[in-house]
Amino acid sequence: MKKLSKKDTIVVLISTLFGVGYTPLCPGTASCVVAVALFILIKSRIVFFFVTLASTIIAFLICTRAEKIFAEKDSKKIVIDDFSGMLITYLFLPKDINILFIPAGFFLFRMLDMLKIPPADKIESLPGAKGIVGDDVAAGIYSLLVIQAVRFIFPIV
Repeated sequence: MKKLSKKDTIVVLISTLFGVGYTPLCPGTASCVVAVALFILIKSRIVFFFVTLASTIIAFLICTRAEKIFAEKDSKKIVIDDFSGMLITYLFLPKDINILFIPAGFFLFRMLDMLKIPPADKIESLPGAKGIVGDDVAAGIYSLLVIQAVRFIFPIV
């Protein structure tokens, strides 16, 4: 990679989630682990909501540029999209939720992200940030809906 401008350096830092994207094995999954840790650490649901919103907006704003910097379509180093999708999975969960929902959400999101259930499959083919981030947002929404449905159907859980 050539010498980067300050702006491009910031794009790389954020898009790789401050280096998590350089993890040699499964960088997207590694970013999801960071998202789970953040969900556990942030006690306020309102703060978590705004962190999720900010992460998702930033991902849409920078991923097209990050893709150009890495000169690779949807580079595996770009992990802010997976991170944001994982955060979306945990939106609206109460902090006193049964602890089993945390790993369930993690595996559900990773599975749905890989399966690319429509329209996520079509969204992924969109150019730039729309495709990079959009399919992960879709997987996050799918996961969120499944978890909320389980909570609704089985209110004791």
